[in-house]
Amino acid sequence: MTTPALLPLSGRRLPPLSLGASAFPHHRATLRLSEKFILLLILSAFITLCFGAFFFLPDSSKHKRFDLGLEDVLIPHVDTSKGDRDLGGFLIHGQGRDQHRHREEEERLRNKIRADHEKALEEAKEKLKKSRDEIQAEIQTEKNKVVQELKKKDSKPLPPVPLPNLIGINSGEPADPDIREKRNKIKEMMKHAWDNYRQYGWGHNELKPIARKGHSTNIFGNSQMGATIVDALDTLYIMGLHDEFREGQEWIDKNLDFGVNSEVSVFEVNIRFIGGLLAAYYLSGQEVFKIKAVQLAGKLLPAFNTPTGIPWAMVNLKSGVGRNWGWASAGSSILAEFGTLHMEFVHLSYLTGDPVYYNKVMHIRKLLQKMDRPNGLYPNYLNPRTGRWGQHHTSVGGLGDSFYEYLLKAWLMSDKMDTEARKMYDDAIEAIEKHLVRKSNGGLTFIGEWKNGHLERKMGHLTCFAGGMFALGADGSRDDKAGHYLQLGAEIAHTCHESYDRTTLKLGPEAFKFDGGVEAVAVRQNEKYYILRPEVIETYWYMWRFTHDPKYRQWGWEATQAIDKYCRVSGGFSGVKDVYSSSPTYDDVQQSFFLAETLKYLYLLFSNDDLLPLDNWVFNTEAHPLPVLHLANTTLSGNPAYR
Repeated sequence: MTTPALLPLSGRRLPPLSLGASAFPHHRATLRLSEKFILLLILSAFITLCFGAFFFLPDSSKHKRFDLGLEDVLIPHVDTSKGDRDLGGFLIHGQGRDQHRHREEEERLRNKIRADHEKALEEAKEKLKKSRDEIQAEIQTEKNKVVQELKKKDSKPLPPVPLPNLIGINSGEPADPDIREKRNKIKEMMKHAWDNYRQYGWGHNELKPIARKGHSTNIFGNSQMGATIVDALDTLYIMGLHDEFREGQEWIDKNLDFGVNSEVSVFEVNIRFIGGLLAAYYLSGQEVFKIKAVQLAGKLLPAFNTPTGIPWAMVNLKSGVGRNWGWASAGSSILAEFGTLHMEFVHLSYLTGDPVYYNKVMHIRKLLQKMDRPNGLYPNYLNPRTGRWGQHHTSVGGLGDSFYEYLLKAWLMSDKMDTEARKMYDDAIEAIEKHLVRKSNGGLTFIGEWKNGHLERKMGHLTCFAGGMFALGADGSRDDKAGHYLQLGAEIAHTCHESYDRTTLKLGPEAFKFDGGVEAVAVRQNEKYYILRPEVIETYWYMWRFTHDPKYRQWGWEATQAIDKYCRVSGGFSGVKDVYSSSPTYDDVQQSFFLAETLKYLYLLFSNDDLLPLDNWVFNTEAHPLPVLHLANTTLSGNPAYR
């Protein structure tokens, strides 16, 4: 029913009445006014009646019945002698019974409301008798119940997925007693690092081994997410430290919570947490790791809500608000960050059956394929709002490194079916070799950095991973250049070993130059530190796997001894601030990647090749092993390469 519009006092909605004597006699005008007044009264009464009926009559919809019993339906009229009312050939039966039932139902409702009201009053009286502490305790109990219910909701079982063929997760024992002794030494170092973290930093992200307390950095936000626990799990497992593994699993099950108001690095949380949880799941088969990985991945997805789909560098796990690092080329996203999600996100789609993760990373790939690349090189910065490159700075070290690594590993992880990724890798490596790879006057092959149109003859410790990448990608390279790339990997490994060997501590600096007479040596004080990084040892391991040249084990053992001598303290392991000083000072941080990567690669270097064979496993950039997804097992259909 529509409500008539109220007539404004000015009368502008209707034309004015003409009441002049020339138009109508005086009594005619009076009569018409009286008629109009009566009509208005009748109309007002009618409207009032309608509104009253609308608001005050019982709502028949509440009393509708759908059980269609014989006594409640219209039935054909048969006999009118029973006193029933005739309605056009049909009888209405049971009308009195309906009204009786409605009255009973209303009475029951009134009684229920009265009882609930009295119960609430009694409960309120009881509450008022309790102390403030008791009331707060009850409130906290109720909160805990809600939290537990939410956890149960989040922990709903994921669809069953056939596990890939998992080979080589409990083997690798070397026959040579000398090699076995060295491997056992590395295992002891792992136990020293873990036990001290367990004692002094448990639940914190990392450990300060000298201060003997927890440590964290801005990449993990302001929350205690146990980064070292998650990062170290797979290393503990392959070393056979199963009691320690179970300790970590128990902490994750009970304490790892992603609903915190904390701003984290999407890249670091992906490679350390999602990668670590997925690897722990594949190795152990424990569902809790898979469930936690999927929960966390859901918290990262809002970072992709940008105009281009290129994710923000950071995201708040609670609010989903994202942003980029302030220092990154006018608010740009970083190539090595948004380009290092593919492996983990493909596995998330595989395990959940949800293509959203796969689609996110494939969208990034498609966007990059459409963009022009200066000299065929990928700049390190891309603006997520405009989709344009930032500064034309290209590096195979920090800011760029793992993007190239993940192109190759996407191909390997797809059982070499993702040829699109392999082509992107080959194109990128050809441009890198043409513009960035150089040989020093002393004959050392290095990879420089392209900055604003010229090559900076400096190489970072992070860049040293590339020796292993070249070796890993040699098989399957274009134009039968497998031998060439294996040799290039060996030359990079040699250069990075020189950066270690030319220091006092036999540990490599953060960055080293190739200018004039200075080669493979750090020049600036702020580049002389070693923070337990793994990249050089990572390359030694890959070169060992592909060549079995004993020098790689020799170089790895030199690094092991130097770490144990100069970085070991009673409370764990610490980085050092100057590798050229005979009495270095400590930075007092035991990085989570020391347990995830450095010690794992050393342990694998002194293990047989049947431990995590490279035909079956691909390591993410945090050294977390993920299985190759053979075509028969994959559910991915978005990429033609997977069909």
